[in-house]
Amino acid sequence: MEPTTATRVAVITIIVEEPSCVPAINAILHSAADCIIGRMGIPYREKNISIISVAVDADPNVINNISGKLGRLSGATVKTAYSKK
Repeated sequence: MEPTTATRVAVITIIVEEPSCVPAINAILHSAADCIIGRMGIPYREKNISIISVAVDADPNVINNISGKLGRLSGATVKTAYSKK
């Protein structure tokens, strides 16, 4: 990705409580593939949830858009942490 504006690094954390929302999560992340640095998923079977962390480098508006789409999904909780630079 060649940045045309100042980009920020952020981590989008998704807690999946309803597995039925996973296809929608994957579709949103696939559409943002060009700004994803890496992704890690951890199933937490004892609590019947999954935790997904997605590191991104993009314009803050793009990050907000991705986070917003994910946050509107029923069955998932989403939080985003931004780098200071």
